[in-house]
Amino acid sequence: MNDSDRLTFAQIDGQPATVADLAPLAFAGFAHFTAMQVRRGRVRGLDLHLARLRAASLALFDADIPDDQVRSQLRSAVAVAGSDALSLTATVFTRSGEFNPRSQENDLSLLIRTSPASNGPECPLRLAVVQHERVLPSFKHTGETAKTYYLRDAGKHGFDDAIFLDRHGCLSEATIWNVAYWDGSAVVWPIADVLTGVTMGILQRQLKKLGVPQREVAVTPDMVGGFSGAVVMNSWTPGVSINAIAGTAIPAAPQFVELLHTAYLREPEVEI
Repeated sequence: MNDSDRLTFAQIDGQPATVADLAPLAFAGFAHFTAMQVRRGRVRGLDLHLARLRAASLALFDADIPDDQVRSQLRSAVAVAGSDALSLTATVFTRSGEFNPRSQENDLSLLIRTSPASNGPECPLRLAVVQHERVLPSFKHTGETAKTYYLRDAGKHGFDDAIFLDRHGCLSEATIWNVAYWDGSAVVWPIADVLTGVTMGILQRQLKKLGVPQREVAVTPDMVGGFSGAVVMNSWTPGVSINAIAGTAIPAAPQFVELLHTAYLREPEVEI
């Protein structure tokens, strides 16, 4: 196995995943996951990742996989990959598949996939505005074709990505990102039905410790030009500037981006 093969690896329930294991999952969409960046066998916000998996499993499957079991399988996957820097996704699914009226007992499995580390884009992003609301937005679930569709459609129109506009006329989240704004003195989080990302959770608790004001606002497109800065964030990065939403320019606000990165780095790296 060469270095590239080791970095891109999948296992199910702690064992190498075979083609027979993975084939049914290629046509399935009833599952949820969390995505993380692993450095030297450590992860920031590990408690938030575990809580996410636990809450989504209980909501979707009426059962969950114990945290210690999840951590054991994460350690196994990281050890096989044998790298100090990895991207990792942990997906919970049911062996009995979809379209069953209820989950079976002892039916949950954990698919872990590792790949080369990513730090996300560096350049500011221009976001197209599209009318869209994710189904079950509080869960990071699979099978969301719309996100990739709107990302690619935005590219056809000269944008880098897309941000969603909900039925109430409020901006919510971007395709694979949470969004935050800067009003010159406080971090502004949008009031909308969104997935609360792990990076978002890390920033919220570390900004609180730093004494940085935070507030929640129902952000409409006509408010965007009044902000002093805006960013997207996910497991790749705690902040990449947004320089425009639709046709409205937004200041770069490098101090805002630096603040978010500083807050993120205050979060301890926890050994898996």
